[in-house]
Amino acid sequence: MPDRDDLIWFKRTFAERIVPALAGTPLTLDLIVALACQETGFIWSKLRRDGLDEAALLALCVGDTIDARADGSGRPFPKHRADLLGHPRGAEMFAIARAALVEMAAHIPGYERSVANPDKFCHGFGLFQRDLQHFPDDPEYFLERRWARFGQTLEHATRELRRCLHVLGLRDASRLDDERLAQVAIVYNTGRFRPERGLRQGHFDGQRYYGESVLAWLRLAKTAQVADAPAWPSPRPGEALLPPPSPLEAGGRFHRVETHGATLRLRSQPKRSQPPSANVIAALPDGHPVRAVDDTPVNGFLEVETSLYGARLRGFASAEHLVRDDRIRRIPVLAPSPTPPKRGFVAAHLPAPAGTAIRRRAPAGPQSLDEPGQPGRHGGDPATLRRELAAIVDWLACDDPAHARYAPRDGVGFAAVYAHDYCHLAGVYLPRVWWTDAALARIALGGKPPPALLGNTVRELGSDDLCRWLRDFGAHFGWRRTGSVASLQREADQGAVALIAAEGAHDGRGGHIALVVPETPRRGARRNASGDVIAPLQSQAGPAPMRCATGIPDWWKDPRYADAAFWLHA
Repeated sequence: MPDRDDLIWFKRTFAERIVPALAGTPLTLDLIVALACQETGFIWSKLRRDGLDEAALLALCVGDTIDARADGSGRPFPKHRADLLGHPRGAEMFAIARAALVEMAAHIPGYERSVANPDKFCHGFGLFQRDLQHFPDDPEYFLERRWARFGQTLEHATRELRRCLHVLGLRDASRLDDERLAQVAIVYNTGRFRPERGLRQGHFDGQRYYGESVLAWLRLAKTAQVADAPAWPSPRPGEALLPPPSPLEAGGRFHRVETHGATLRLRSQPKRSQPPSANVIAALPDGHPVRAVDDTPVNGFLEVETSLYGARLRGFASAEHLVRDDRIRRIPVLAPSPTPPKRGFVAAHLPAPAGTAIRRRAPAGPQSLDEPGQPGRHGGDPATLRRELAAIVDWLACDDPAHARYAPRDGVGFAAVYAHDYCHLAGVYLPRVWWTDAALARIALGGKPPPALLGNTVRELGSDDLCRWLRDFGAHFGWRRTGSVASLQREADQGAVALIAAEGAHDGRGGHIALVVPETPRRGARRNASGDVIAPLQSQAGPAPMRCATGIPDWWKDPRYADAAFWLHA
């Protein structure tokens, strides 16, 4: 399959011809690259490494010898060799389609059985795969081998993509984010888009759906830098490719929160809800800067935008607690550190006693798991990362009564322990113990981090402690907040580590930590008819252990929680 170097080659070879063809549309060069990767990337990436020139390479971008679509719908035409031969000029087309299969198979392994069957022939033609079902209406495109010329195959693809924009009601859009572009690709593949299914639509290759795959290619395309265009950094093995934190778009006046000590609720609507937390997006700290979207209050609320711990947030805040501040020139957007700190506030770990392995079957303690054969996250693509995260969930098996590490005791759950274990196996730092205030003061003064001694220099962390740690120290260890549960689920599906952290409302009940895990062919998040995620796919320990399920929608908005946030780590 194509790698970053292949995508750089593709852009250098074709970008100058692609960009003018997209003028006046919200379609992007990276979408065209993603479609080329999805449709024929396994062919052209090998051919270009074999040294074939452009004409020879494009002529061999053919495939799809299956007689029925993988999604179960019947192929309209042609269903088989006899169906094609029975059509005017069908014999001529069969000869071309059969020869194309044989010539392509000489370079691409895996087609030996198809070539050995004399009735097999190619159904898809061109870099972006136009299917033979269009042969009756446009025979010249196939018979004259127009699909083997880049300009011709690009023209067809862009024409079809414009139709997809119309289907989605996006024809007049000026810009589309990557998820919307992936939706366009789903329509390109299937002819329609069902919002309630998210990106889990289109051809399923046994690991991921067409929409999920195109999103992954879109992101990889952004790491393929050409000329002086900015590029996303490539992730290290075992990390997901996450987009950078979103820049702010509001253009109104700057304000700052003024509550004299409390936090200010940012709401999805310009009104107070019942219960009060029902429409709360976030709690803005006192003194936090915001920028107005519209400078006119509505029902006593001002629509504002801000960045909070890396998350772009837009909603309505009470105007009486916002003070205009013309001294603010910009709102900084936090970017998490790509590597953990090596000095100062470094990671705290409590070693296990010599000769002792920390196991799931033992009651929870302050040390990290250290069992032989425990799984990890090492892959370099979303499909592998998803499988590895699923394997971690199944191995930890928080709902297994034999795993005393997560079994509730005296009404107390161990959600924080489970979240730490999941992150630990995924190669992400979420502390089980952290420095005491005295140790932090010593480190802040320039001292060397002291030895980890429980109750002396480090202490165990519960769910509420982790909520505060993520705010105060998370960015130094690669964590950042995201603005919606939909984006949290989307990034988990790309192989990222994702969690929901809800802090207790200080009424004697603690907070909670739940992991958001990748969707699978059998289990998915719950979405409404508009496509909004109303319950992500979650895994959690605690009083009600749940290995992998959607759970209660919006549980984090329960009045028992003072604040909740969605956190991501590559």
